[in-house]
Amino acid sequence: MATVPESARSDGVTASRNGLVTRFGIASLFLTAAGVVGWLWLLPAMGSFVVSEGTPRKADAVVVLNTDLEYYPRLIQAARLYREGYARLIVIDGNRKTDVLRRLESMGYRPAAPWDENSRRILELLGVPRKDVLSISAEDAFDTISEARAVGPELAQKGIKRLLLVTSRFHTRRSDYVWSHLFPDQFEIVTIAASEDPYDPKSWWKDGRQTRWVLAEYGGWMFYFWDSLL
Repeated sequence: MATVPESARSDGVTASRNGLVTRFGIASLFLTAAGVVGWLWLLPAMGSFVVSEGTPRKADAVVVLNTDLEYYPRLIQAARLYREGYARLIVIDGNRKTDVLRRLESMGYRPAAPWDENSRRILELLGVPRKDVLSISAEDAFDTISEARAVGPELAQKGIKRLLLVTSRFHTRRSDYVWSHLFPDQFEIVTIAASEDPYDPKSWWKDGRQTRWVLAEYGGWMFYFWDSLL
């Protein structure tokens, strides 16, 4: 019975190992490429999902949402809608108060100016008379849901039905969803993005500030559905 030389057996084992390494390398490259392609598709998709922009139409009021993020572009957009004749009233809200601030107020602290003064000055600078600005104090509104619950009933009480919600581009879909579901019969809502908002859904992950915005939006969605279960 013929025997296989030791060198031949060694060469066969080496070839087998090399083939296995080659196949493993090709598979790894394929999986890496697929992962990169999938990731590059997922990131823009995540950025685009949070955006849902409406087309302006005649309304009873422009409501400027105030989440402390990119607020000034929202004021600029509201003033533009006012000047273009879409509405003759702009609604702003604010005057947020934490327990710490209330404690300071109990000790005698007073702000240097009314909470809405800066916003009114900006709107006045942009052509909106003070008489056409409605200020709503929302001391305990610290997110989109609590803001809607604080502002919405005030608007309904004043007979305001058609709203243009002005917010940042990355906040449009969630704010439209929250307001439409909290007030399905009270308001006709169109959500408008601030045109000077720097958010770019196609490259948001390249900018630290925009990355925080997007992650916060998805956190906001999670909180909304969690809150609806409580």
